Amino acid sequence: MSRRCSISNKGPMKGNNVSHAHNKTRKTWNPNLQWKRIFDTEAGQWVRLRVSSRILRTIDKKGLAATLRDHNISL
Repeated sequence: MSRRCSISNKGPMKGNNVSHAHNKTRKTWNPNLQWKRIFDTEAGQWVRLRVSSRILRTIDKKGLAATLRDHNISL
């Protein structure tokens, strides 16, 4: 399973970890993904999604249907 948010498509970022001596080593930053069961009011059923914590806050504020509409996704 890839480390991608199923709504926002956020994925791992890569860059350099720079020490005080300016040594550069590769580093990855993974998004904070959570498995969540969210109730879809339009379909009337539960949907299991792997979403980032940022999208969870957006779903709490706007609702699932509005968030999916903003990201042009249909279930």
